[in-house]
Amino acid sequence: MQVWPGQAYPLGATYDGAGTNFAVFSEAAERIELCLLHDDGSETAVELRETDAFVRHAYLPGVMPGQRYGFRVHGPYAPEHGHRCNSAKLLLDPYAKAMSGQVDWDEAVYGYHFDSPERRNDLDSAPHTMASVVVNPYFDWGDDRLPRTEYHHTVLYEAHVKGLTMLHPALPAELRGTYAALAHPAVIEHLTRLGVTALELMPVHQFVTDNRLADAGLSNYWGYNTIGYFAPHNAYASWGDRGQQVLEFKQAVRALHQAGIEVILDVVYNHTAEGNHLGPTLSFRGLDNASYYRLTDDPRYYMDTTGTGNSLLMRNPHVLQLIMDSLRYWVTEMHVDGFRFDLAATLARQFHEVDRLSSFFDLVQQDPVVSQVKLIAEPWDVGEGGYQVGNFPPLWTEWNGRYRDTVRDLWRGQPRTLAEFGSRLTGSSDLYQDDGRRPLASINFVTCHDGFTLRDLVSYDAKHNEANGEGNRDGESWNRSWNCGAEGETDDPAVLRLRRRQMRNLIATLMVSQGVPMLSHGDEFARTQGGNNNAYCQDSEVSWVHWPREEPPGVRGRGAVGGTGVGGAGAAHWEQAARELCEFTRTMVWLRRDHPVFRRRRFFHGRPVEGTHDDLSDIAWFTPEGAEMTQRDWQAAQAASLTVFLNGSAISEPGARGERIVDDSFLLLFNAQDTGRAFTVPPDHGTQWEVVVDTAEEGPAAQAGEGRKVQAGDRFTLTDRSLVILRRPA
Repeated sequence: MQVWPGQAYPLGATYDGAGTNFAVFSEAAERIELCLLHDDGSETAVELRETDAFVRHAYLPGVMPGQRYGFRVHGPYAPEHGHRCNSAKLLLDPYAKAMSGQVDWDEAVYGYHFDSPERRNDLDSAPHTMASVVVNPYFDWGDDRLPRTEYHHTVLYEAHVKGLTMLHPALPAELRGTYAALAHPAVIEHLTRLGVTALELMPVHQFVTDNRLADAGLSNYWGYNTIGYFAPHNAYASWGDRGQQVLEFKQAVRALHQAGIEVILDVVYNHTAEGNHLGPTLSFRGLDNASYYRLTDDPRYYMDTTGTGNSLLMRNPHVLQLIMDSLRYWVTEMHVDGFRFDLAATLARQFHEVDRLSSFFDLVQQDPVVSQVKLIAEPWDVGEGGYQVGNFPPLWTEWNGRYRDTVRDLWRGQPRTLAEFGSRLTGSSDLYQDDGRRPLASINFVTCHDGFTLRDLVSYDAKHNEANGEGNRDGESWNRSWNCGAEGETDDPAVLRLRRRQMRNLIATLMVSQGVPMLSHGDEFARTQGGNNNAYCQDSEVSWVHWPREEPPGVRGRGAVGGTGVGGAGAAHWEQAARELCEFTRTMVWLRRDHPVFRRRRFFHGRPVEGTHDDLSDIAWFTPEGAEMTQRDWQAAQAASLTVFLNGSAISEPGARGERIVDDSFLLLFNAQDTGRAFTVPPDHGTQWEVVVDTAEEGPAAQAGEGRKVQAGDRFTLTDRSLVILRRPA
């Protein structure tokens, strides 16, 4: 075999049409072997003799896409000094563009013996671990371009590749649960009709199921256990894992872009699947443990701000390079439109504290590629000082956990000041305005993958995670949920009616709030997980979205789909309720998309806007009696009802060409009390209004309001725990 010197950059395996360049970083290594793996289980070892700045490299003519490979690192094994090199372990390339196979958790993949953790394990891990794969980088993107949907037009839809598509009846069985399923017309049609503009995919970077879950017959379903930051997860490919997963992912992105839907990846750059000091040796640990991981004062152990066993060392330039190279790769080569960063506070930890001006954020800010796509932070981790909502740099948007908590508390009747709800409804200026950010920095959500589904939020007071095998100790115990009078499934008509209304309340509130709304997949048709609020290990019908077996009469082409996910009591009821909720959700999404007054790009002024020829304030707040709110009204802890006026004639921000934006005006009437409440239409903010949404109504009437008209000064009663939206044409 010919071996040429090759190049130190780019890192990883780079195929150029005639052969492949291999380059890998390790400061700890004394010697590195590139191992080409053959289907008969044998391997050909090639020593990487050329070294530039701790990067060892070689070019092998004739090595083609589909070739499996790995590295063996010869160097110090001295855990007490932070080194864990062991040439008996076949290591994955941190820059591999694809990975083949799975880890079977034989003792050989560990660097120590189970019965003697202090003793080095020299068993060969190659038969028991994954392999890196050389991929063909060439792909016909055609005229594909990133949609670049502006935030004020964005509606996010968080989804799991497998969970969203596994039970869809219109998909061929061989495509379900795969990237190809995302590109299927049936899935894309549902998303477009719902009004979704961006699909936020739960982790698709190559991940592994740890041995604890595998031994229990479970799996790491969510995927927050990354081992390959450049490789699409191979189990989501429908036709092979020797690079086919790369092509299939690209095809899915191209199809979604053709429908105007952005693709945003949930990424886990805070830790890896190698876990703590008792974890396996799969890649980074064996290459250069001390360079990749944050170690404690005793270098045998790992600092853990993620709750997963380790944290990447964000102050190491090679770790930062890995992350930035990965982000650029997914934008330039895979055409994704942005990223949601899991436990992003960990990325800000230079040393121990959270530093919002850490090196990572500096690099992102100046990067000509990464700085131009959507950047969404989950602004917390489990370390000290890790809750950082509102503290990320101006380029970033954030999952707003305070929005989630406040809206849940309002509708479940938990005493809380209306002032906090008012701030969340109008874009959380208390969190974002002081650093120059705007309402669109707030990613608003009521539910997400982590926690109860929307239906479970209104059906359970307590988590029911027994199926996870941890004695119901896992998952959040404080969910701000309310079961509406019965725990779990029930046939009680009054409880079911209230649950349906509460779901409509939560969806409607989300869609009329300033900021960027995010739906969780399946919530639009009342998906349930049976009260499991931590279904990270449930790769089963517990977590998969249930679609209907056939489209109900009269809804063809409207995007209304349903499914319950559970049998037994109440199942038939939820079939119809799911279809109605989906149509209600679709109506609310499009109401938001059609009216710029719900998606302002600037915070409200609370006064008339100069130059708009309207002497009314851009926003006004009223008690149910129709009087303007006083400071005492705002601070009343038991208050749970108010009216909000949104002035469509007083939008201060201009359109794309500098034109004035004029919209209809709206009154939002919230009654979160447990009794009906009489509301007076404010007398001086419009003479006649039309009811466009009434969450107390069932079916189509909920979003049509039966075309009712009300006059200024009229009094009418809102049902307990309901929301009415009135519109006055511009």
